[in-house]
Amino acid sequence: MKSTSVICSSNSFSRSIDLFDAHQFTYFRRKKSNSSPNFAFTRKLPPLSLHISPPSDFICRSTDALELVQTSSSSSEFVETGYIFGVHGFQGEVRVKANTDFPELRFSKPGTRWLKQQASGSETIQEIELVDGRGHPGQSWLVKFNNINSAEEARKLVGSTILVRHDDKPDLEEGEFYTHDLIGMKVILKESGEPIGTVVNIFNSGASDLLHVQLSSSRKILDQTEKTGEGDSGPLVWVPFVKETVPTVDVEKREMLITPPKGLLELNIRSDMRSKKERRELEWKERKKFQRRLIAAKKKLCEMEQQHVFHGFRYGEKDQRSSLANEIVTVNSKLLRQALENIGILSTRLDLHQILAAVPRLNRLKVPDNPSSNGTGVLPDPYCTLQRAGCEMISNGKVAIVLILEDIEGTEGTSNNNLVDSEGNESANPLLKALLDDNSRFPKIEDRSAVPLLLVGSTGSISSCQEFFSDHDYFAFDPQKVWFLEEEKLPLVSSSVAEEGKHKILMKSPWEFLQKPIGSAGVISLLSSQDSLLDELGELGVEYVQVRKINQEHESNHALAGLVDSCKAKVGLRVFKDMTSEENLDVMLSMGFLRKLVKQVNKLQFEGVESSNSYVEKVEKDWVDVAPTAPNSYEFRSSIYWCLDAATKNKICVLYPS
Repeated sequence: MKSTSVICSSNSFSRSIDLFDAHQFTYFRRKKSNSSPNFAFTRKLPPLSLHISPPSDFICRSTDALELVQTSSSSSEFVETGYIFGVHGFQGEVRVKANTDFPELRFSKPGTRWLKQQASGSETIQEIELVDGRGHPGQSWLVKFNNINSAEEARKLVGSTILVRHDDKPDLEEGEFYTHDLIGMKVILKESGEPIGTVVNIFNSGASDLLHVQLSSSRKILDQTEKTGEGDSGPLVWVPFVKETVPTVDVEKREMLITPPKGLLELNIRSDMRSKKERRELEWKERKKFQRRLIAAKKKLCEMEQQHVFHGFRYGEKDQRSSLANEIVTVNSKLLRQALENIGILSTRLDLHQILAAVPRLNRLKVPDNPSSNGTGVLPDPYCTLQRAGCEMISNGKVAIVLILEDIEGTEGTSNNNLVDSEGNESANPLLKALLDDNSRFPKIEDRSAVPLLLVGSTGSISSCQEFFSDHDYFAFDPQKVWFLEEEKLPLVSSSVAEEGKHKILMKSPWEFLQKPIGSAGVISLLSSQDSLLDELGELGVEYVQVRKINQEHESNHALAGLVDSCKAKVGLRVFKDMTSEENLDVMLSMGFLRKLVKQVNKLQFEGVESSNSYVEKVEKDWVDVAPTAPNSYEFRSSIYWCLDAATKNKICVLYPS
């Protein structure tokens, strides 16, 4: 059984009234960080990304729906606070995507609001009374307006933007700023007092906030002087909005003082020094390239009979349609096809315990419950020998470590993804910090500079992790040997077969897939898509890659590296006494074997796990919210221990607890 309610319609209404242009605003909070900016990890960002992620001292409060803030300097009477994208139920409630840092104030407090709409080619606004509102899963709000008492009346509001008067802004605390107050500010070098440019935009990268500063045309950069005319018409540069870089912001004087690290203003400058024609040509090429990727991705989804995911292109605003295009382009269609083909097929892989039982005795080693001692204060042999050998391998950089970051409560998008909370306290992921601070459970401080480290997690956890590492000088790891990778995800599909005889991709919203991580085997898929990463590890002298999770507080055991090396094994496993699933194991793979697995990623085996998930779907002209009362979908899971099928038993070694 499932319940449904109407949430979105393609219908619209139009009423004429004079329109005042509205502009959006957000605010930023300044906080003190623990260290100066470090840009070393930008090397790990996507090749075409302009985003820089230094440690942030200002927490960006801007909404998910808006990243580039409007730069209009017109004195508007209204401010946009949200967008009505659907209706809910049959009593006249509408669904709102918030575009404000104060959603409770804007959508739950009764009072006068204004609605802006496109009508007959022009924008109009009308006054309306908000009666009630409440938060709703999926980062939206359910709002009730006066005299809107049916779904039919609510549908006429879909597509409207909710406004409040500009003078109705809440007061901010000290160190907080509205975006529109920062845009247009003069930027001055604190040390010399030299004006260098103007803030023209603000970008929220997730981990930090960046000022987009247009330099003065006479500003000398890279031993070249721009001669593009008078005023601030020179190249654009990114400046981190952090206290160390921007120590003073004077709203009344409309200026800010900056103390940029050496070389910051030159960062990314070369691309901005191209002529306007060259930049337009480059942008055109990038758009064409993305369009080709989108067409190819849509074709693959059509081959899997998933055309329903394209419906969102006919609804919403430009940024929402762009979000859907990005979802389509980034979905791993090859893995999705494999996963769909695995539904209903019994796995041919042997049970993990059967595989371990078949491992030769010489390739097994039992260790005490506490690997640091056997109760007498002396390490047992041969464990002691293997432990020393493993430590030596790690200190010599022969072992790369992959840490899989897990959401503490298992829900992507919650605050628990972050390594620092909203007040800057390092408490949201204590397991990672405890691991990094403990020499007995992780490589020693003096050895870390030689150890390549790969961190894999959700978008939120990786973004916070970059900042976390930068704030702590990378915990003695070499920044050039640290990679931050987003985990492999796949869309959830319906467990029931649709009319077309296919399992349909479920939508979180008209513009977003409902997705979940695929599990530890996602590491193999990630490495297969990172063309040069394995080559870089090989050039660093890495012989083995250890994959482990941080959802456990077990003692680190370098003896596993020593055991794998002594047995000349391809795969090494560590079994825990209290293991509840095979995902609690550590695994070590030889580089040669890992390269083989990467080439055979098309042989990954998936299990469809039934679960209950709310989603939206289009019914005739309306989008409806579906709330299941029983399992209704498949989440695709794949374990890294699929690799055991590709290794002979005498090339597997196991570390057992006693």
